[in-house]
Amino acid sequence: MSDLIAIAYNDVPTAEKVRQRAMELQKEHILELSDIVVVERKQDGKIKLHQARNMVAGGAMGGALWGGLIGLIFFMPLLGMAIGGATGAAVGSATDIGVDDDFMKDLGEGLKPGAAAVFMLVEKATPDKAVPELAQFGGQLIKTSLTAEQEEHLREAVRTARSVTT
Repeated sequence: MSDLIAIAYNDVPTAEKVRQRAMELQKEHILELSDIVVVERKQDGKIKLHQARNMVAGGAMGGALWGGLIGLIFFMPLLGMAIGGATGAAVGSATDIGVDDDFMKDLGEGLKPGAAAVFMLVEKATPDKAVPELAQFGGQLIKTSLTAEQEEHLREAVRTARSVTT
């Protein structure tokens, strides 16, 4: 089961740094993320989602590969790639995995203009390594699906990191 963690920051660059560090932790096998999104509340109050993945591009690439393979069978690989790519792009644009966009936008409404939040859907984690790495950026925990004990541990780590950096 995945855990949702949403942390608010005063600005977008800090939120982007957190996302980058979380993705590095994933490469180091400390975190396993199924989704990570930066939600920005612009100065005009509009909400913008900065998705980590481009589902349309991924779908188009996968579709082109499968279309090319099927096209080879029927001796028309270029046509198969074109049709497969278009189909893959359409499927990719319709696919939305991870944290619900409307949910993130609703929570983003509570941010101050110019602020941002990082929404992470965590499949697995090594908390004793991941929490200190991400807590160093500070922030305010705004939503989790963690147990009360886990959430309090995370809040304490963020408070401690914030007091050390200020």
